[in-house]
Amino acid sequence: MQLLQKEGEVTVEALVKHFNTSEVTIRKDLSALESDGFLLRRYGGAVLMPKEFIEESTDNYLSERKFAIAKAAAERILDHNRIIVDSGSTTAALIKQLNHKQGLVVMTNSLYVANELRSLENEPTLLMTGGTWDSGSESFQGKIAEQVLRSYNFDQLFIGADGLDLARGTTTFNELVGLSQVMAEVSREVIVMVESHKIGRKMPNLELVWQQIDVLITDDLLSEDIKKLIEQQNVEVVCANTD
Repeated sequence: MQLLQKEGEVTVEALVKHFNTSEVTIRKDLSALESDGFLLRRYGGAVLMPKEFIEESTDNYLSERKFAIAKAAAERILDHNRIIVDSGSTTAALIKQLNHKQGLVVMTNSLYVANELRSLENEPTLLMTGGTWDSGSESFQGKIAEQVLRSYNFDQLFIGADGLDLARGTTTFNELVGLSQVMAEVSREVIVMVESHKIGRKMPNLELVWQQIDVLITDDLLSEDIKKLIEQQNVEVVCANTD
């Protein structure tokens, strides 16, 4: 951590030489530090946890803004819809809003979302992607998950984002973006759920380009100027009331 704080970024190769140990040991240590919230794994190394991520971790898991966004998203779901709910705290907030929806079929790659769905009284049909467990995103990823998704067609995809590049689309620190793109491919409508403070934040990896996104649901702290910029991408913008 001292090296990382000094350099801002470290590589596995450099750490192996510095500590005179194996790649396996270094990778395990980096995984443990990531699990404890000290850093983020990157290809071939690690970077410091961004300040805004640390600040967010002190907030309630489901903030008022997340609930407002979730409520607005749920209003777009009809009875008997077939939907995908991606992993993430903002999308997870959607599940509690589904208790009065009938005949839903819900696919997810998140164990947390799956468990929340199982607690609903209306008992929607639950589908899981399966695949390879990714501890970074706490979700299933990989080729198997992609193959499962391609076996179905869905009415809507509800997906979050770590950031939103106004020129390009949604961005993330996670390099595993393949499943998100397949989720968008098999859905008639792609709905991004993101809090306004993440809009304009550019993460290293592009996830969904604007052409793949139909609707952006955010909170009412979004400025009118930014809203108009996003609407120029032919994306419907919904600003949920947080009062």
